[in-house]
Order: sequence, then C-alpha cells, then structure tokens
Amino acid sequence: MPKTKFQEVVFCLLMSFFMVIAMELYNTGLRMHGLTNAGMLHTFREIILILPICFIMSFFIVERIVPKIVFQLVTPGEDKPVFVILIRSSVTVAFMCPIMSLWGICIFKQPGSEFLPVWLQTVVLNFPMAFFWQLFFCGPLVRFLFRCIFERKNGQEEFAS
Repeated sequence: MPKTKFQEVVFCLLMSFFMVIAMELYNTGLRMHGLTNAGMLHTFREIILILPICFIMSFFIVERIVPKIVFQLVTPGEDKPVFVILIRSSVTVAFMCPIMSLWGICIFKQPGSEFLPVWLQTVVLNFPMAFFWQLFFCGPLVRFLFRCIFERKNGQEEFAS
C-alpha cells in the first residue's frame, strides 16, 4: 500500500500505535490479573515509552527483513492480494512479537537471572494475541485509515486534506 517513504512512515506509525495500545492493555491485564480503570491509565503511560521503541524496531529493522521473506513465499500480482497480506502480517508478527516481548520484559519485568524463561513465557502469552489482533482488527483498521488518509484520485494516490 505505501508507495513513498512518507507513506511508509505514516503506515508504520499507525500500525505501531494500534498494536502497542492493544498489546499494552493485554499485558497490563495479565500483570494485574485483570484489566481495571487504574490499569488502563497505567497502560497509557507505558504507551508513551513503548510506542517509539515499537516504531523504531518495526520501521528500521523488521520492515527491512520481512519483505525479503514474504516475497520468497508469495508473488504479488500472481497470488491473491489477501493471501499476500496474510503472509506479510504473519511474518511481521513472528518477528515483532519476540522483539517487543524482549523490550517489555527488560523495561517492565526486570527478570534478573530468570531472563530466558520470562522472555519465552512472555512471547508464548503475547503471540496469539498479537497474531489475531493483527489479522482481524489492527491490520484491517490501519489499511482502512491509510486509504482514508491517502485517497486515490484519477488513479494516483494523493494526501487527503
């Protein structure tokens, strides 16, 4: 969908924002054994810290790796677009979930000598949520918002004013 660097930045910011909100609410609920109003307020403070990390990891690292893997599995133009989207989303989650779980435990859990088990458990708990949130909610929402921002007029994408 994004055609220019600016559009890539906007798309990545939107995706990072909506993924971070959901995953931080989810992880806060896990840590507190249920999500509360106080937990939600705490989550929004955490988002300020995690959002830039997520954007940097996604934009500068993962988005350099994912297309190489995806285009070995699918061929845009030949494969159905929905199949390409599903594969790309799945591969992205497969990279981002362990990376962001690592950041999360380092910042919020301070695992000490139990680092590896805490990280592995966090990845296992986060992966299903990240995967299904990405495929069924966040991905479609961000693609819709992106199309609203960059409307197509006369076959060319333009920034909606």
